[in-house]
Amino acid sequence: MPRLVGAPLALQARAVDGAGWRALAQQLHARGALLLSLWGQPAGQGSRLWGCWLDGEALELACLDLPPGQQQYPGLHDLFPVAGRLQRAVRDLLGAVAQGMDPRGWLRHGAWGADWHPLRDPGPPAAGSPQPYAFVSVDGVGVHEIAVGPVHAGVIEPGQFRFSVVGEKVLRLEQRLGFTHKGVALRFQQLDVRGGLRLAARLSGDSAVGFGWAYCMAAEALGGVQPPPRALHLRALLLERERIANHLGDLGAIVNDAGFGFALTQFSRLKEDLLRLNHRLFGARYPMDALCLGGVAFDVDAQALDALRRQGAQLREQALRLRSILDEHEGLHDRLRGTGRVDAGRASQLGMLGLAARASGQGIDLRALAVAWEPYAQLGVQPVVQQAGDVAARVALRHEELLASLELCDRLLDGLPQGPLQVELRTPSPGLGIGLVEAWRGPVLLALEVGEQGRIVRCHAHDPSWQNWPALEWAVVQDIVADFPLINKSFNLSYSGHDG
Repeated sequence: MPRLVGAPLALQARAVDGAGWRALAQQLHARGALLLSLWGQPAGQGSRLWGCWLDGEALELACLDLPPGQQQYPGLHDLFPVAGRLQRAVRDLLGAVAQGMDPRGWLRHGAWGADWHPLRDPGPPAAGSPQPYAFVSVDGVGVHEIAVGPVHAGVIEPGQFRFSVVGEKVLRLEQRLGFTHKGVALRFQQLDVRGGLRLAARLSGDSAVGFGWAYCMAAEALGGVQPPPRALHLRALLLERERIANHLGDLGAIVNDAGFGFALTQFSRLKEDLLRLNHRLFGARYPMDALCLGGVAFDVDAQALDALRRQGAQLREQALRLRSILDEHEGLHDRLRGTGRVDAGRASQLGMLGLAARASGQGIDLRALAVAWEPYAQLGVQPVVQQAGDVAARVALRHEELLASLELCDRLLDGLPQGPLQVELRTPSPGLGIGLVEAWRGPVLLALEVGEQGRIVRCHAHDPSWQNWPALEWAVVQDIVADFPLINKSFNLSYSGHDG
């Protein structure tokens, strides 16, 4: 097992055998830990599996080595539902098979042969052919199916949805994702640590800062450096502006799906103003290259600080005004209340994360932990939580987080330290670094393993959409088909970040 470092949470790592893999998972499940991710990689002639859990305010990391010729390991899907799809991805990429797992593929989609595994097998991919996907069918009087996707209208990314309905009522929804799989694991292996940052920041465009910071955190832990205070404040400023931009866009899009087009126009205008100022001050609307290893690649002068403060005040004033308009629209609230509900018990069972989980009574926000990373450890962030778990709760939570992030931006600007923007990060020592950042959807985890001369051995990036896509399947049950666009938008999960 390679040398391990992590930031900022305490990291406990252990090598286990198959029985230990299962026993540890059972212990963590009993303690209420959350499975953050599960991934694999070649190890000599065999395979190596990793599991990472959030256990209170610490990370638990387990490493299971499978010797040559052994491809089976104990499945975890009965304990942690997200493991089901993660295990299917590991099987498609590496060939390792979890006992009792769903036998259907997840990422391959016929793009390569069923006996060829990109992370394990050398050479060009074996020829594949698409095969019919065995969606689970629902039988009964009056039951019929509606197939949606994978190609959708407009510019939405591809995903396939199969509805089983009676009349308009949804009995079951089953998703098939993986159509945007880009092969980034192999692409990372062609890069050095500095080149890997550019790729990480582009894995899911609306979360560029979240993924970029998680990558920097892992690399900086391996290099044994801490960015200077000014750089950390500026990173947090970018992360909160990323949160604000996405919440503005979502608020308009959600209520537009309920027939309130006025709000879409107004929230889109506010988001556009924010993105234009990003471009002017940070070089891009979505600042994918604003972070660098050891710090940030930009600075803000007095004029920029003034522009950011003025925009924050304008956004706060207009967001509050728009919220009051929405609050007074009883017809809109009748459409949102009770629609797409995931109660607290179901959210806990599914291991939901981030925004969608907090709207269902789960109070986990990494920025609010006592051991949060800097500068959040000194900002005293309070998690925003709603209990109802419906579309109305996800809208209300976005309103409240938007205002909270605007306040955080003011505090970051007012308390911006003087000093350098970067520290030198020499070639990191070989090992595995873990970065974990509360991005706008939820925790983004990045595991970066570096070998000799700074080459990337394996980089695994995990978007919280993995945890929350299954919750969407539950959220639509007993609602009507016409509610699906509204419910889906209220989650606004990533296809690209999920499929990496």
